[in-house]
Amino acid sequence: MNSRALRRIGLVAGVATTSAIVLAGCSGGGDQAASGGDSDTVTLATFNDFGYTDELLAEFTEETGIKVVHTKAATSNDARTNFFQKLGKTGLADVEGVEVDWFPEMMQYSDLVAPVPDELAGRWLDWKEKAATDAEGNLVAYGTDVGPQAVCYRSDLFEAAGLPTDREEVAKLFPTWDAFFQVGSDYVAKTGQPFIDSANSVLQGVVNQLDVAYEEPDGTVIATENPDIREAYDTVVDKAIPISAYAGQWSDDWYASMASGQFAAMLCPPWMLGIIEGEAPDIAGWDIANAFPEGGGNWGGSYLVVPANGKNLTNAQKLADWLTSPETQIKAFNNAGTFPSQPEAQSSPDLTGSVNEYFNNAPSGQIGIDRANAITVTTFKGPKYFQFHDALGNAITRVFDGIEDKETSWKTWVTEVGAF
Repeated sequence: MNSRALRRIGLVAGVATTSAIVLAGCSGGGDQAASGGDSDTVTLATFNDFGYTDELLAEFTEETGIKVVHTKAATSNDARTNFFQKLGKTGLADVEGVEVDWFPEMMQYSDLVAPVPDELAGRWLDWKEKAATDAEGNLVAYGTDVGPQAVCYRSDLFEAAGLPTDREEVAKLFPTWDAFFQVGSDYVAKTGQPFIDSANSVLQGVVNQLDVAYEEPDGTVIATENPDIREAYDTVVDKAIPISAYAGQWSDDWYASMASGQFAAMLCPPWMLGIIEGEAPDIAGWDIANAFPEGGGNWGGSYLVVPANGKNLTNAQKLADWLTSPETQIKAFNNAGTFPSQPEAQSSPDLTGSVNEYFNNAPSGQIGIDRANAITVTTFKGPKYFQFHDALGNAITRVFDGIEDKETSWKTWVTEVGAF
């Protein structure tokens, strides 16, 4: 399917914006840059935290004379709403961030984004690049980060609960999901406080260890019949909800609880490190265990794309190229913990020797490398992955909130899947 089959997506128009900043390190000589009539200002739209600080983008301006207006949506969901409303029309930024869970949906319309210049092919991990190559063999997206998961934990809260605090000892606590849930259950029983931040983060972790989740590679929808998905749902409802502070992440209450230090552990891809530090700068005790239940898993990671009908294609491609170069990705990692998807960046001493002062001087770079090497499964995600998975998360939220019981909420989800 391509843009000719693009269906209208009736979603809310507004996107919550946390920042919109013009960076002008070098003043341009006029309204047009020298390259192909492009404007000397390009727009960039991301979400959450890609590590693209004002200072980093100012470096691009200083090097190129091209200003950057950076807008951040509050969440990936907000960014998705905006992206699919405007793709192929007007109103998108010159460079757009796309999250991996809805990236397969975007790939249906790959002819609406500009191909990546041929000379950049081979810059990224093979599987990252393969996912961004369309049926015609065009590489259409610039890989930013990947999300090899570890476990972040509060050493002070662990100590108060009689748990080990040394990161190597903590890592031994979580060889399996059953072991993880047992530690969490014991913690809640002893302290009366939630162990982990979010039940749906566990759903994400479990599903990302499956070969196939909701759709087969041939397009067959198996969501409601896949026993692995039913088992994942049962596990989260029965074992994760009782030890969780919230059903999901990204709410105002979730951020406030992080800032006040309410929960003891989080499932932690590298990009989460910057969010924790940014939201809880005054909370001491966070550390990182080089472990993940059942071995390894990838959560998240994103791409940059350049809409093909943009008015600043040349300068937009320059920005996307620059932001996903190995050198810049190391800087983004230092800013926000976003783990690079470029092999050259992953072998950099800046990454292998990286230590995160906020997380008790944890060797965050090497932990990310080790967790990436532990990943043995790349879950197949079809075009409807985002809708199916988001709806299943909502089913878990209904149970968490007491709106529906376990079986009723599952049946509601089954009905929703049939309507997609």
